[in-house]
Amino acid sequence: MDILIQRIQENIGDLLGQSIGVGFALIFAAIVLLITAFMAKWVRRGVALASNRTALSLSLRSLFVQTSYITAWLIGILIACVIAFPDLRLGDLIGLLGLSSVAVGFAFQDIFKNFLAGILLLIQEPFRIGDQIQIGDYEGTVEDIAIRSTQIRTYQGHRIVIPNAIVFTSPVQVLTAFPQRRTNLAFGIDYHTPLEEAIRILRETASRVEGVLLEPFPLVDVVGFGESSINLVIRYWTKPMKADTNLVQTRMIMAIKQSCERHKISIPYPIQTVYWFEQDQLQNDQPTVTPRK
Repeated sequence: MDILIQRIQENIGDLLGQSIGVGFALIFAAIVLLITAFMAKWVRRGVALASNRTALSLSLRSLFVQTSYITAWLIGILIACVIAFPDLRLGDLIGLLGLSSVAVGFAFQDIFKNFLAGILLLIQEPFRIGDQIQIGDYEGTVEDIAIRSTQIRTYQGHRIVIPNAIVFTSPVQVLTAFPQRRTNLAFGIDYHTPLEEAIRILRETASRVEGVLLEPFPLVDVVGFGESSINLVIRYWTKPMKADTNLVQTRMIMAIKQSCERHKISIPYPIQTVYWFEQDQLQNDQPTVTPRK
């Protein structure tokens, strides 16, 4: 009986000792995670400051900052796991992560897909932070290209968050990819207007509008015959930003209207011609058909 009690006491002591050891290990692991959170922020700040001194683009700087932050957290978590479970070696932990990666990949395939797409977008740089782009029905300025999503600010002041996988696989129209952008402005003039003289006047008017680039020089093309006018298109180049194109278009419309009024060039309203007939006279004017016998 005494031997049994002694064994029970020894087992209880061992359990208490192991519990205390596990408790201290968990406390140390929690401390490591707190230090990791602190260090990850400093690593991100340091990488951001170092990358700002280089000639790299904003997209690549963002990539370095985000990957350094994630790497710091991964290292801290691995160290915390080794401290919390001392019997688990670092090699065993890495092997366990490798075996579980297949199951995790299936469970979080959308997350990993957006993660990889974000890295490719940051490396290939089809567009950069600050560019104005159009993706599907959304158009605006790129605010951030994160690891998971791309954020754009619309011209109405809305923020649109689009998963990187959608951005990577969708057609993207980069409106500010080049230093100049063309605008087509369509309108019509009266059929009695001499075309050559009107084209010359309109080209000179367009070239004098503030914000219009002279290289390439503005063009005026005749595109067809309308119902009440000859249809023209003025093609001119401006800076690519949306604010610039909108402002220059307003100036262009005002300048064209003033020039047409000054040179007596008529911009006609839609015209319809209505013919009136006397029904009795119309019936009397119709030839009489005599049937053959």
